[in-house]
Amino acid sequence: MSCGAGAAEGSDDHNVSSEEKGCPSPNLDTSKDSKSGEDSSSESSSDSSDSDEELGEASAEGASAQAEEWGDKETHTEHFNSECIKIEPHCQHCNAENKHNEQVTPRRLSGGQFLLKVDTEGVYECTETGLIFEVNRKVDIKYCILSWSKYADLVVKPWAVGGPMFDVKCDPACLTSIQFPHSLCLGRQDANMTFRVLHVKNSEASLECPVDHSSTHVKWHVSSLSPVGPVIQSEETLYHHGAVILYKVIDQNPSLSFRVYIATNNESFIKDIAKAVKHSSKKFMKIDKPPVCLKLLQNGKKYRLVSEPEADITPEEIEFVDGSTLKLKSYIEVYLEQPMEFKLLLVEMDSDEIVWKAKLRECDWVQHEQSQNVSKSSTSGKRRRKVSSTLPEEEINAKRLKQVDTSDAAKTPVTDDQLITLAGKLGKEWIKVAIVNLELDISDIDDIREKNENVTICKFWMLKKWQEKEKSNATVQNLHSCLKNVSAEVQDVLEGFL
Repeated sequence: MSCGAGAAEGSDDHNVSSEEKGCPSPNLDTSKDSKSGEDSSSESSSDSSDSDEELGEASAEGASAQAEEWGDKETHTEHFNSECIKIEPHCQHCNAENKHNEQVTPRRLSGGQFLLKVDTEGVYECTETGLIFEVNRKVDIKYCILSWSKYADLVVKPWAVGGPMFDVKCDPACLTSIQFPHSLCLGRQDANMTFRVLHVKNSEASLECPVDHSSTHVKWHVSSLSPVGPVIQSEETLYHHGAVILYKVIDQNPSLSFRVYIATNNESFIKDIAKAVKHSSKKFMKIDKPPVCLKLLQNGKKYRLVSEPEADITPEEIEFVDGSTLKLKSYIEVYLEQPMEFKLLLVEMDSDEIVWKAKLRECDWVQHEQSQNVSKSSTSGKRRRKVSSTLPEEEINAKRLKQVDTSDAAKTPVTDDQLITLAGKLGKEWIKVAIVNLELDISDIDDIREKNENVTICKFWMLKKWQEKEKSNATVQNLHSCLKNVSAEVQDVLEGFL
């Protein structure tokens, strides 16, 4: 895409403008293009509608991180029974075309919203969402990712979801165009595909013609601002860039239980998954593994998940469908009776080719570190008791008296200085401590990690989150009780506070 014009380039992609395709009237009842070559446009005087959509973490890993991960490397195909070869997840048909756009990182607001401030006209690409804004003056743009499931009734066949849906808020006069990222691989099918932009206004929708499209984006001329997202109609099978998202159940059992979600590489879909996990009756932590599939996913094609060594997998095979508009997201459950290292492989059943793979180690969920810390705490306690037995009786009595006199201190609220000191003593197991011991939500931890690169600062804000949750009960004694099974070093610090 050219930076100056903001239009999608790329002769290899056979880009099609709305004039070439013959854009129909922007009406949702339109089922097929007229192919008559007529031009049409859609105008709306309705105000931008507010969205009450809650946004989860986006797990994972934004579009820019995935683009960097793909790189400019050669594509390989690996078969399930072949030797293990390192494969870089890269699609040869979808090289990034937006390298000349100015990359900008928005500010994160509450409720999963983003705020982008630009000082002059130009073409700007959001590093968090992949949106590309063409602006004609200084402007503040607020936007968020929406769920397609909320608008499922408006996506009528033969149209299908093509990428994330967004709600953008700013002065429409300042925006010339928006380019929406899409999750499809156009490859050699570009000539048989038709893109539109689904524009929701006052609970009704219209299909508006894009200005252009490329291998990565759909460009739309801004008419008015309200929920919008790309949809597609194709005469052939759709090929999706896929992602595999992993979550582990957090509980006191030694067994391992995981949820494996197979999704299109679509931020709306991935946000829905995070939201479903957040509202589950169980507690989960996200397992950080490269999510991008090595091979394109096809609607209607069957895949199976394989574990090495063997695990209980339910269901063992699935037929892939783009579940963007489904309220309930399907997943595969993986269960192992004992914690161990193992591999997961997603295999295309027709070809036996590996679509995605990951090796999961105990350090990915730090369970073994928690066990080691409990063991250290027990050993240290025995050592302290042994040392104290050698002290003179008067010193022992003095220590006991001191412990009795700390009852008032135990009721004192914990201070920020104490939390900072404690944060420096927490080890790599701090995420599990937050979830299991302090009963914090994994989404809160993800938010803290996104906003802070320094691990110690993350631990401090995690403890502050506990303090806010407990309110008047955020005392040293209560914190000591919550962390009684953590490391001996942490115990020593807490006892010092007492």
